[in-house]
Amino acid sequence: QMFTVRQGFEQSVNLVFIRLMRDVENYYKWRVPGASPAVLSDPDNPARMNYLRRFADEEGSTFIGRFYSTYHGETPDQALSALVANARAAPWRVAVMYRSVRPQADFGAFAAFLKQHVPAPLLANQNLEKLYATYGPDKFSLSDRGYLARVHPLELWVAGYLAEHPQASLSEVLAHSRAERQEVYRWLFRRKERRGQDVRIGIVLEQDAFHEIWKRWARLGYPFKSLVPSYATSIGVSGDTPSALAELAGIIASDGVLNPVEDIREVTFGAGTPMETSLAPKPPPGARVLSPEIARLVHQEMMGVVKNGTGRRAFHAFVLPGGRFLPVGGKTGTGDNRFKVFARGGGVTSDRPVNRTATFVFIAGDRLFGTVTAFVPSQTAGSYSFTSALAVQILKDLAPRLHPLTAR
Repeated sequence: QMFTVRQGFEQSVNLVFIRLMRDVENYYKWRVPGASPAVLSDPDNPARMNYLRRFADEEGSTFIGRFYSTYHGETPDQALSALVANARAAPWRVAVMYRSVRPQADFGAFAAFLKQHVPAPLLANQNLEKLYATYGPDKFSLSDRGYLARVHPLELWVAGYLAEHPQASLSEVLAHSRAERQEVYRWLFRRKERRGQDVRIGIVLEQDAFHEIWKRWARLGYPFKSLVPSYATSIGVSGDTPSALAELAGIIASDGVLNPVEDIREVTFGAGTPMETSLAPKPPPGARVLSPEIARLVHQEMMGVVKNGTGRRAFHAFVLPGGRFLPVGGKTGTGDNRFKVFARGGGVTSDRPVNRTATFVFIAGDRLFGTVTAFVPSQTAGSYSFTSALAVQILKDLAPRLHPLTAR
């Protein structure tokens, strides 16, 4: 089927917003200072190397953090045992691992380790002294040692660094691995890797575009310090909080103005006495963060969600005196959040539930707005199958108790 944005909004059709997010990302991509399409079309563009170095540093830092969590707190022998356990125990691979993690160890310790971790038949025809000399860390680059050992080269480096500096913090490890992070990506800097370079430059360009998007979302109440650079951000993959969603609903209800939130409206001292004193805050004026036209259009579409779409249960939720109904608008959302592990071919090797959520962001009349969220944490969520209809029903059930707020 072909859906308009209005139909997608009313019926919660995710693909509409994935494609819309693609257009938004493409809009911002080339408006980042210094960004130009020439960086992809011209292989001699000098900016290419800057983007590739950034990619190497950022992805390398991700790997460093992952390996740090694995080996921090481990003794050198424990780290080596973990490395060997995850690799085929060929003599030369174990030799490379040992000489990389414990480069100062003598031959006796080296030979004892190999005899302990490599099956005897595989060592029968091996010259251990030759292995010790051949695979010293000074004989091969870090990248080559990773290739020989069949592990990520930065994993070898982190295990070795922590063996010498067991109390090092992650920030210290990152600070001392700048050169190594660039070294292990030297293959990417070669001119013949044009296709691989373009893919990775595109990743950095996308990250920059989403940072620009985040700066604008932050003005509208988005509560986190970063935005996941993914089209799926448009359907909630970056997360949000009920209070931030309610704040956004308040902006829409106020024609695009962000008004200050007050927890206390008035404090009275000595009530009923000659010294009675009442204090009330004087709120600053609201700040315009959306144009009135956009806010009104979004409000109108939220009304359509309740009248014609997934929020219909709330259509006549609020009854006014005389039998009239308070107009209600909203947006529904369901989250079945799972942790999946994929094999190299794309198949799922494990799948466990993380949590399940159902949310309804609403505006009722011109006074009341908020968020209703149903949330089931941890693997217990696997036993539930509710959708956002649950959150809408909760608001409908709460409506009679909210009557004093809507009847004024």
